[in-house]
Amino acid sequence: MLTVISPTTGQPLHQFAALTGQELNDRIACSKEAYASWRRTSFNERAQVLTAVAAELRADQKKYALLMTDEMGKPINEALAEVEKAAWCAEHYAEHAEQYLRLQPLPSDASRSYVQHLPLGPVLGILPWNAPFWLALRFSAPALMAGNTCLMKPDPHVPGCGEALQEVFYKAGAPANIFLNLPLNTEDVASAIRHPDVVAVSFTGSSTAGATVAAIAASEIKPFVLELGGSDPAIVLNDANLDDAIPTIALSRIINAGQSCIAAKRIIAEADVYDAVVERLQTELEQLTLGDPREPSNRIGPIARSDLRDHLTQQVDRSIAAGARCLLGGEPLPRDGFFYPVTLLTDVSNDMPVCQEETFGPVAVVLKADNAEHALALANDSQYGLAAAIWTTAERGEAMAHQLETGQVAINGIVKTDPRLPSGGIKRSGIGRELGPHGILEFVNTQQVWVGPKIV
Repeated sequence: MLTVISPTTGQPLHQFAALTGQELNDRIACSKEAYASWRRTSFNERAQVLTAVAAELRADQKKYALLMTDEMGKPINEALAEVEKAAWCAEHYAEHAEQYLRLQPLPSDASRSYVQHLPLGPVLGILPWNAPFWLALRFSAPALMAGNTCLMKPDPHVPGCGEALQEVFYKAGAPANIFLNLPLNTEDVASAIRHPDVVAVSFTGSSTAGATVAAIAASEIKPFVLELGGSDPAIVLNDANLDDAIPTIALSRIINAGQSCIAAKRIIAEADVYDAVVERLQTELEQLTLGDPREPSNRIGPIARSDLRDHLTQQVDRSIAAGARCLLGGEPLPRDGFFYPVTLLTDVSNDMPVCQEETFGPVAVVLKADNAEHALALANDSQYGLAAAIWTTAERGEAMAHQLETGQVAINGIVKTDPRLPSGGIKRSGIGRELGPHGILEFVNTQQVWVGPKIV
């Protein structure tokens, strides 16, 4: 059984039955059967389905948002926004997939030569708990519009969200079995990856789990995309507009109670503005309210699980023991549920746990850089390379982006995912790209076609 413990109360919420081995095989067989006809549909037919899915998400937006809030603690306003973003992703690919996958003529010695993009088959998406609706559509919308079918394995702590997403496709009138939910125990995921009818894998989660998924998929010679952890830097230089930078950085750090791969986790301030950054950031963070995520006035909800809260506590404790100074928070709250307070650490060095490890929670840390070059060195001194933000002039920021070892850079703005733009990381933050025109090309057969006779 998949048992959900409410992160708000710490009490059991509900249970769902996990699939047996035979049930898993049956669902994969259904996905393969659906692929045989789905792959032959036109872009227009696929777009009609994705547009209907978007409409269904919006029609029951509050129901789906509350399901997220109850299962993983996302504040209700953020949960409502996530459902809307998932709908937007479906609509974006419905509108643009045909353009992204258009036939590409290439010159050669043929009378005609070109590349066309063909579907592969059933694609398995292994997804985390922190954004269950958004990540499901981020994975499935491009894959479906390319003509693949989708098998979604949700995190075992959000099984209700997984069931609801399958229901969305059913209520939208999608062809049977093009999108199927696989509620699996963690130990059964390997058998899904290895199943001969699963042709590719998309994984979002920790770097450790991603390495395991990659090893299994590679052993079966199956393509995969990994979107993994991060310790994203937000660089604030002396010429930054602090009135814009500080509220944006604070928001980036505390969205979803800080449980986001692309949150601003290391704030690197140039020496001349370091004290001002710390003072303003403390003022910004002190104003945030923490509590029941169903209450719209609360900006911070609970940590999703007790073990995650405990791990975050250890990271903060070890960093304070190593010399960090705690200006806010720093200890779990003595209340029901898995709440951790907004925390601000200063006098932080880049070798501390809160910098070298990924912190999943509302913990902001500030490092001091001697100058811009030092800030870049600190930013790149990480096993991760997911995203980064730079606060300076636009011209200077663009020049610095060339030197950042990350897959995504925001200059004078918040790091975010957007259906129109590719996202993904390097180093231990992942392999491949999702979203935009690049993401849809990850799970297609890029087929070269040479048409004779040969040109003499």
